[in-house]
Amino acid sequence: MEPKITASEYLKKRLGGLHPAYFALVMATGIVSIACHSLGLDALTRPLFLINIAAYGTLWALYLVRAVFFRAQFASDWLSHKRGFGFFTLVAATNVLGSQFFLLDNNVAAATGLWWLGLSLWAVCTYAIFVLLAVQAKKPPIEEGINGGWLVAVVATQSVCVLGSLLKPAMPGGSDFMLMFLLSFWLFGGMLYIWIISLIFYRYMFFRFEPSDLIPPYWINMGSVAISTLAGANLIVAVEGSSLADLIPFLKGFTALYWATATWWIPMLLILGVWRHGVRKFRFTYDPLYWGLVFPLGMYSVCTYKMSLIFDLAPLLVIAHVFLVAGISAWLLTFMSLMMRPLYALLLALHQAIPFSTRPSALSVHAPTHKGESNE
Repeated sequence: MEPKITASEYLKKRLGGLHPAYFALVMATGIVSIACHSLGLDALTRPLFLINIAAYGTLWALYLVRAVFFRAQFASDWLSHKRGFGFFTLVAATNVLGSQFFLLDNNVAAATGLWWLGLSLWAVCTYAIFVLLAVQAKKPPIEEGINGGWLVAVVATQSVCVLGSLLKPAMPGGSDFMLMFLLSFWLFGGMLYIWIISLIFYRYMFFRFEPSDLIPPYWINMGSVAISTLAGANLIVAVEGSSLADLIPFLKGFTALYWATATWWIPMLLILGVWRHGVRKFRFTYDPLYWGLVFPLGMYSVCTYKMSLIFDLAPLLVIAHVFLVAGISAWLLTFMSLMMRPLYALLLALHQAIPFSTRPSALSVHAPTHKGESNE
């Protein structure tokens, strides 16, 4: 007799294995919404903003429930080289949502509150995760432990700078001091990128590389320098007329460096994607980590738009629009795949129990988990 699963059992299984990186959904939705706002596609800006508010609240509730009722699994994620860095998506998501409140709703109070929350979460995640991984007695080899998801730590750091530079006039402690504080985050984020990307590139070049190793968060290789570009562009605007104005040439130089690095990664990642799915026939299946692919596309659109303003280069707007279309398309595909999960739970509730063998497969909620990827 085939095993069966009920709706409640299915939901418990999903909640117990909820990936720490699920807040990438909020990151991706938020940045695509901001890209639409920046490039004049107002019809999608507000709906995506409302979806993001709902997603942010829902994910907080799910994370808290998981922390209470699935304590062992929740705690083990903090000690995992593969999953631990997913908690940094909570930091980035908080600041991206704060940026939406500021840019789309002109709600300075909400944006400021989210910035302080994001800063606090950044401190907790940074020093908890790095310390816990450093003091572990048993550690995986580098080819099993390192992946593009580690760079979400860079995204989280730069997100503090992005929102803070927007809020600079409303921040306490003097604007120049605030700018120095944000500049420190921007510089540290760049240094952290160098540390982590060096390990990732070493893993690329000197260890066996299978299609299953190329998990979606490797697109954060590009996304982390794209958000560094956006943070730099925001700082350039923020420091004008301040005591740090002399740093503008330095800021422009490093901002251009970040954008060039992000641009270099795009063909590389596309070619690797063709190799993974076209040459090696690796099947597409829904994975929450795919939100880590959507976010860089939207972020590259926004940062390229800002580059066009800072450097007065109108042709860059064409690139920004191309990546806006790519970001919206990727968001729609990923969101539709996500919606299959509650639909499947609803079908289970209606039918009480169905055999495992009758579940959907391709682009479904129960495609097999491959090495290095999570289906939770």
